[in-house]
Amino acid sequence: MKSIIHPIKIFSGTKSHYMAEEICRELGIELGEMNITHFADGEFEVSFEEPIRGCEVYLVQSTFPNCDNLMELLLMIDAAKRASAHSVIAVMPYFGWARQDRKDKPRVSIGAKLVANLLTAAGVDRVITMDLHADQIQGFFDVPVDHLYASSVFIPYIKSLHLPDICIATPDVGGAKRANSYAKYLDCPLVLCHKQRARANVVADMTVIGDVKDKNVILIDDMVDTAGTISKAADLLMSKGAKSVRALASHAIMSDPATDRVNNSEMVEMIFTNSIPYTKECPKVTVISVARMFADTISRVHNNQSISSQYVFK
Repeated sequence: MKSIIHPIKIFSGTKSHYMAEEICRELGIELGEMNITHFADGEFEVSFEEPIRGCEVYLVQSTFPNCDNLMELLLMIDAAKRASAHSVIAVMPYFGWARQDRKDKPRVSIGAKLVANLLTAAGVDRVITMDLHADQIQGFFDVPVDHLYASSVFIPYIKSLHLPDICIATPDVGGAKRANSYAKYLDCPLVLCHKQRARANVVADMTVIGDVKDKNVILIDDMVDTAGTISKAADLLMSKGAKSVRALASHAIMSDPATDRVNNSEMVEMIFTNSIPYTKECPKVTVISVARMFADTISRVHNNQSISSQYVFK
């Protein structure tokens, strides 16, 4: 019996339109037409403006603040299921609430698990995301999760800098595994910064474990929110004799006053992907697109091909 190939259609939520357009350009297809109607009380309604019956529908939407982005995605999934799409895949370059992946104190929510439950309840068949704050979040889902890694775009960029005496560092011990993967691949030393927090988004104290004297240090993190930790780490590394400090982070949350902190720090460059749009002016910030990586993954999923071959490392 001849196998049926279901046509691809890609749609986007309001704030991830830029990413969806880039992905569509890479795939050589048109972005699907969708309408989001807003009501006076703040509610909104999602409707697809073209038939999607029997289609493989990809919904591009990161769930960065505010919460409307998550609600849009849930309504898009629900509308696609009710319109008889063959399958519905959520493409979430940034998966919000990922920092709430466990009970780190009594009587707190596990937001990452709740979001996974909401997506599943809405009817999603698959999730494609990048650099989750914690790998175990994949286990919160009962549907397949394709977890991509920004190292696929960061490693070529690092190599293009042609820096001698590279040293990889992590701004906190929680990111040691991620940073160690870079250090092993680049065959260079690893340094740890150990921080103690006074409260959320406030670093009380930080120490460096390792030698950075005369090294070109690259700090590795998954996200930058207020930039307090990454800026403090950069300044501390420079005070310990580093030749230069750059920082790589997959997701540019960059809540105020993050941009000012990066500008005022001693780091030479702050490199992000475009999983979250960065719209502020900062001469130190470089943004690298991951649209091609997501487009390639969509193509491989559609054609039932392996995606692991596109990883530089996990």
